[in-house]
Amino acid sequence: MKVSVIGQGYVGLNIAVAAASAGHSVVGLDIDADLIKNLNQGINYVPGISQEVIKSLIQANIYTPTTDSNKIVESDVIVIAVPTPLDSSRRPDLSYLEAASKIISEYASINTLVVNESTSYPGTLRKFIKPLVEKTGNKSLFFAAAPERVDPGNTDWNLENTPRVVAGIGEVATQKVLAFYSSFCKFIHVAPNVEVAEASKLFENTFRQVNIALVNEFSEIAHSLNFSTHDAIAAAATKPFGYMAFLPSIGVGGHCIPVDPSYLSYIAGLSGIKTNFIDLANETNLMVHKKIILRIKDYVGGTLEGKHIQVAGIAYKPNVSDLRESPALLLIEELQKSGAEVFWCDPLVKEFNGKVSYPLSAGIDIGLIVTPHDQLDFSIWKNSGTTVLDISASTRDFGWPKFL
Repeated sequence: MKVSVIGQGYVGLNIAVAAASAGHSVVGLDIDADLIKNLNQGINYVPGISQEVIKSLIQANIYTPTTDSNKIVESDVIVIAVPTPLDSSRRPDLSYLEAASKIISEYASINTLVVNESTSYPGTLRKFIKPLVEKTGNKSLFFAAAPERVDPGNTDWNLENTPRVVAGIGEVATQKVLAFYSSFCKFIHVAPNVEVAEASKLFENTFRQVNIALVNEFSEIAHSLNFSTHDAIAAAATKPFGYMAFLPSIGVGGHCIPVDPSYLSYIAGLSGIKTNFIDLANETNLMVHKKIILRIKDYVGGTLEGKHIQVAGIAYKPNVSDLRESPALLLIEELQKSGAEVFWCDPLVKEFNGKVSYPLSAGIDIGLIVTPHDQLDFSIWKNSGTTVLDISASTRDFGWPKFL
């Protein structure tokens, strides 16, 4: 089959490479000319996809990265894999989906299967994407939803072995999307309809958002009553049923957990439903860094004014360079507002917002372990007796007690 994937980021590139590796002829479309130029040279930033694999697929003429929308003509399948962020008011921003839909409307051939992998609220495919795509009068297309489940940097669960949820608008579309994903995914769950498929993705990450907020609140209780949050969680985790362990953190980051619950809250609000748990969880995790700053101040004697603080890791999770919604950036901003001199070390990010990564230094007042990449070696802090606070959500023992 000829497959076109609109968007060549974390989600789209994974789909493009998997489909091409399965023997499909794949066009990877993106508006970012620099990204496409790099991909054509085998260069990419997505964990788990090697330069050698991309180069071999390009050389075999089964993967074509491009900015030319004409290349998607006569596709059997077009996959939408574009960002669905929040706007400045933390409401759904579907502008990328709209742009992708308009491209499909102009260039899709008859009988093409249009699949939306981009996360959005229930009804997006049927009421937003489909009408936009059919606006030019092409009513002979098929539509399906297959919400992405990419977890960057996860070496245990990947595109092949992570179960996929799919559904089509109509039986023919459902069979088409099932056949396509079965060519490179081992486990497929066919949902009763596309709204169920869309909702499942939002609920997966809303579940995590709510439980992370709960454990962050529990950390405040533990601090006030002077017991270890992590010890209590480890004790609770000995129960072999009815419990799932979550760990405290400085907040949530990435393209899913901070965003998806707001999509669910938004669509619920349009139906007049109040989402008290979801809204409170969002608020809790957005503000948790402020409470942590207060605890750090208390720990060092009441003020951070003039303190030299180094943050270890600013990406949203270990072993990836992704900064989307990273709570580390909010933490740094709050530290600076408190009068601290802040610099950071992140071997994967290296440069951000005009600032560069500095090697871990002994000449600081406080070291903060935030996102502990495997490449970070904390021996210089250990050997120099640096005051270090481990505020990461990692279960690893880096040599200092967990602060949260």
